Amino acid sequence: MFSKILIANRGEIACRVIKTARKMGIQTVAIYSDADRLALHVQMADEAIHIGPPPANQSYIVIDKVLEAIKASGAQAVHPGYGFLSENARFAEALAKNGVAFIGPPVGAIEKMGDKITSKKIAQEAGVSTVPGYMGLIEDADEAVKISGQIGYPVMIKASAGGGGKGMRIAWNDDEAREGFQSSKNEAANSFGDDRIFIEKFVTQPRHIEIQVLCDAHGNGIYLGERECSIQRRNQKVVEEAPSPFLDEATRRAMGEQAVALAQAVDYTSAGTVEFIVDGDKNFYFLEMNTRLQVEHPVTELITGVDLVEQMIRVANGEALSITQDDVKLNGWAIENRLYAEDPYRGFLPSIGRLTRYRPPAEVAEATHVVRNDTGVYEGGEISMYYDPMIAKLCTWAPTRAEAIERMRVALDSFEVEGIGHNLPFLSAVMDHPIFVDGTMTTAFIAEQYPDGFIGVDLPEAELHRVAAACAAMHRVAEIRRARVSGRMDNHERKVGEHWNVAVQGHSFDVTIKADRDGSTIRFDDGQTLRVSGDWTPGDQLAIMSVNDTPLVLKVGKISGGFRIRTRGADLKVHVRTPRQAELARLMPEKLPPDTSRMLLCPMPGLVVKLNVAAGDEVQEGQALCTVEAMKMENILRAERKGVVAKINAAEGDSLAVDDVIMEFE
Repeated sequence: MFSKILIANRGEIACRVIKTARKMGIQTVAIYSDADRLALHVQMADEAIHIGPPPANQSYIVIDKVLEAIKASGAQAVHPGYGFLSENARFAEALAKNGVAFIGPPVGAIEKMGDKITSKKIAQEAGVSTVPGYMGLIEDADEAVKISGQIGYPVMIKASAGGGGKGMRIAWNDDEAREGFQSSKNEAANSFGDDRIFIEKFVTQPRHIEIQVLCDAHGNGIYLGERECSIQRRNQKVVEEAPSPFLDEATRRAMGEQAVALAQAVDYTSAGTVEFIVDGDKNFYFLEMNTRLQVEHPVTELITGVDLVEQMIRVANGEALSITQDDVKLNGWAIENRLYAEDPYRGFLPSIGRLTRYRPPAEVAEATHVVRNDTGVYEGGEISMYYDPMIAKLCTWAPTRAEAIERMRVALDSFEVEGIGHNLPFLSAVMDHPIFVDGTMTTAFIAEQYPDGFIGVDLPEAELHRVAAACAAMHRVAEIRRARVSGRMDNHERKVGEHWNVAVQGHSFDVTIKADRDGSTIRFDDGQTLRVSGDWTPGDQLAIMSVNDTPLVLKVGKISGGFRIRTRGADLKVHVRTPRQAELARLMPEKLPPDTSRMLLCPMPGLVVKLNVAAGDEVQEGQALCTVEAMKMENILRAERKGVVAKINAAEGDSLAVDDVIMEFE
């Protein structure tokens, strides 16, 4: 077995590989850029080597620099993680020439299956049904428009060497095909050093289901069930689960056997994934094969008990698989939510900055349930603009899908993140959405259910009663604390009032609180009674409560006259007042936000790479105004209505903060 491996990656996947290597008694070497000098993977590894400036194309994907680090460390093998050089055949070749093992497939398999164009041709030759598309390389935007018209809109414009949603665009007309081609080409060059583009038909009602395969160099190949990855945003997976709530055993077996046959046709070894689009009648079509570890691999590990990273290392060491297909049993249900540094209230645009608070829920590994959090950050760390915005993968496992979802709801509510925009509220909303709960989602879920973007969650009235009851009980505790500090009462005098009004989400509840040593009984004016208990004390930012013996987890902030409460995707201002205060509050005028309708504000921190208009230009609704790049993604900002540009406040090359004014309109 190897005694030392180098991890040619960063962030949570580097930390993930280090954990398994440590379990196997293997020393690890991290590499890092200037931006990652204090990163978690650097701290976890046995040693770390600096490889260059922050941009990936000057550090993590520069093969010569990685080779220098390997030589300096004496590492015998390299795990590439995913992204970066994980599917780069030239990198695998360079390792082979230097006598270093690649913890991944042979060069030939990478070349055949890592390239999406080549893999589709091989799949067609093997008799695998594929989505219609143009397999040749596309030279320019004019040719992209012509081909798109021939295939028929909508089309998917994709980077041949792409992955993780980078270099991908959906085009519904000629203008979008032209713009999408150029943006995909630019993103592909920046992220992968390969700007080749191809186009395929976009299937409008698909489910995205993938098969995990594991093959060795001794002719053995197995599949470890499937993962449902249909909830996607910008073609990037957000929520994954295993198994799929859609497949039956016969379809699972057919997809699995086809996936293994395809892998063995190209002499594939290691852990890889064959991705399919599956229609409503369970017909499946080959999309691509990822020859590297997938981001969502933990859900497969949770339902099979197989450590995929360990298997990759053993296969790379020349060992035969120790498990057969008959050994693979799918046990229970697992769900993964990807925590991204992005603001769901601003169209999921990237967010950067310092994590002033980062407290994941406690990890649990019990017979009844599992909570797992794969992460590469820590409290006080910096979220950089140079890399992918994913900062953690929260996973839960339970014997049934319903139980796994409920465990995930509680875990999301318990996850504390401050200092940056993040998608925790959106993830909570998905976990409660009837379509997800029923398991009937497609890849169009986000576009169809949130056509105007995510604007938060309105809790149902039953849940509002639970929140109001908990906040009333918490307010009583805070009032007792204030009275004691002020000297208005001692420990034996409990003269805090019993009658209160709780205002939340447009509702006003008059309540009466009866407290005892074990908690409080909250009686609403409609006669409903709820029993509240918990150990919250003023100042705690997380309240783990119980309402009628059902868990309720609240993130708590202080506002004048009450609390800022975040739970189940909702962000609430909860005011707890005396009846007289509530009466007066109803007379107060509402403060209106400032009018920014005549301004184009920068929606996220980023770099202005292109200005499409000048002062004095007349613009039409939907017209591209400028392009801002952040976290390897180009974002085209468009006019919301017809107007005339009065002033340009930014120039190409400027770095902007959130809400900086890019331009103003007459």
